[in-house]
Amino acid sequence: MSDDGGSIRSFPLKQVRRPPRARRRTPKGKLEVVVTFLEMTHRPHRPPAPHRGEKLALMRVERPVPSFYRYLYNTVGGPWLWYERRLMDDDTLCDIVHHPKVEVYVLYVGGNPAGFVELDCRAVDEIEIGLIGLLPEFIGRGLGHYLLDWAVDEAWDKEPDRVWVQSCNLDHPHAIAVYQRAGFAPYRQETRIITDPRLPGVMPAGQEFRGS
Repeated sequence: MSDDGGSIRSFPLKQVRRPPRARRRTPKGKLEVVVTFLEMTHRPHRPPAPHRGEKLALMRVERPVPSFYRYLYNTVGGPWLWYERRLMDDDTLCDIVHHPKVEVYVLYVGGNPAGFVELDCRAVDEIEIGLIGLLPEFIGRGLGHYLLDWAVDEAWDKEPDRVWVQSCNLDHPHAIAVYQRAGFAPYRQETRIITDPRLPGVMPAGQEFRGS
């Protein structure tokens, strides 16, 4: 989540529990986004996430073509107002997703693409779960837990010093709890003011927003 030219207020996570100051009114056409950063520094020990016993497959997409990647990004991220990569042209997008240390995996359920996860291994000794999510039709079937646990295991197989992820108040209301169940611990928060991506025509008119 970029700051989109807005303001950023950053503070240690422990300060979140202090009595809140009077809130500043968010300007019209802007959104206040609270970003939480979570990390783990060792492989978690946990039982496998349950699912409905459906036929599942995960496949890495090598050098994803922009149209397919945009289908995944826009369909998965639309309800949560993912917008940054909608602003990129194809060359800029491919500079990221074609990088040899950026890995895109698609989850298939019964042969249908159901979600994807992106592992960003470009930084030394750490891996970011850069993007992860499901198509709307597959939410609520236990597949998010399955995909996240798989991604965490895949990341630790590469033997980094830490694995990290970020979430925000535009994501699913249970996102942070799901990350914590998977073994992540929050360590920092930032508050950002961004331009509502539904206003400039970045996202389709009438885009449903399902975040918290």
